[in-house]
Amino acid sequence: MRRPHTDMRGTHRTASFGLAGLVALGGLLNWNSAVIRDASRTRNYGKIIELARTHRRMTQVQVGEACGLSQSAISRLEKRGSSPYAMDVLLRVSQHLDIPATLLGLAESTIQTRIGTENVERRQFLGAAAALAASPMLAAVAAGPTDEAEQQAAALRLATTSYRRLDGSTPSRELADVVHSHLRLIQGLVGAAPTDARRMRLAAVASEAASLAAWLAWDMGDHGSARSFYGAAIRAARSGANPLLAAYQAGSLAQFEAHTGNAVQALSLAQKARSYLEPGFPAVADAWLSSVEALGHAAAGDQRSADRALTRSRAAVQANAGEEPPPWPWVFTFDESKVTSVRVACGAKLGLSSWVSDTAGPVLATSHAKQRALLLLDVAAGHLAAGRIEAAFALATQALEIGLQYRSGRIVERGRALRRSFSTSAPSKVVREFDERLHGVYL
Repeated sequence: MRRPHTDMRGTHRTASFGLAGLVALGGLLNWNSAVIRDASRTRNYGKIIELARTHRRMTQVQVGEACGLSQSAISRLEKRGSSPYAMDVLLRVSQHLDIPATLLGLAESTIQTRIGTENVERRQFLGAAAALAASPMLAAVAAGPTDEAEQQAAALRLATTSYRRLDGSTPSRELADVVHSHLRLIQGLVGAAPTDARRMRLAAVASEAASLAAWLAWDMGDHGSARSFYGAAIRAARSGANPLLAAYQAGSLAQFEAHTGNAVQALSLAQKARSYLEPGFPAVADAWLSSVEALGHAAAGDQRSADRALTRSRAAVQANAGEEPPPWPWVFTFDESKVTSVRVACGAKLGLSSWVSDTAGPVLATSHAKQRALLLLDVAAGHLAAGRIEAAFALATQALEIGLQYRSGRIVERGRALRRSFSTSAPSKVVREFDERLHGVYL
């Protein structure tokens, strides 16, 4: 862990979480930076808008289209300096770029009035749903540590866990705003932590929140943000001096790279994840990392190595049968059904219909809708490899409907990839229906 240093004003900082930098945890803009605060104080709101836009890697054209303005209007807005601004324009841009209202001289009460009740009700629903999801664990927190720092970390971790559980039944685009706000809260607490011990404890909590933000970005098809958040999660885990958490986050990024076809990076990250583990690590870590390695080998087209890794994963699960629930940061049990799901995914990548069709039935019973859609697409790929075109696109259509219901860019793009892998001059009815459903999808 890098030791914090103190600047002239006595503000403690670390390399990963300091409030002085413009870019904060996971690629989020640090709204407390001197540049942004000075621009807000001098009413140079265009400067803040330009920083937010470029940080999100958006062009003036893209922001203008989203806000009903021309590119030239956005350009003039960014160069306006301290001249008067139109409140409705600031409002639209601030909402699209997630700029805190007060930084642009907009009163929070005005914002709430202008956006109506829809977003308020959505946030209230998500907050209530998170509380409901957390309710079985509240007693454990209440009966837990009495130390103030421990209670703070436990409460923040509980909220993150609740949001992770909501992922299976909530569109990522709905959940992302809440998770980003949660992450900013933890970020601020890390920067203000009075001691190294508390800073390290909160860094571990921030790592989990950043990892969830990465997962949501991945589901929305934003691979750049996903990598950024995963990288921040790894750095935060290391700053928190938590080897098991660092291994989990490196393995999560490896899993992402494997699924996106970057085999070399996936296997390298999986190896790094193992290097973080210390003697006596829980069996679930070995089982899960072996499954991640299997995905990496499958992405590289190495069937034999993928099979060996799956065998190791299943053996670790069986040897650990009957053990207590997995330790944090694992939220869900990693059991034989999960290994089977990974085998299906590997079979789809390798074009092995036998790996897919022989084992797919039980795993499709998962209650996690988005995961089920991805499995349906893996099974569809297996059918397609075996020449069962009608069955393949019937399943792909089911998956696409789930993807559209939850506005999952990841699912939709997987559907597009499946369609690109099949070419014919005379598509059948089921393929044409899939094409018609896929065309015109804009998420």
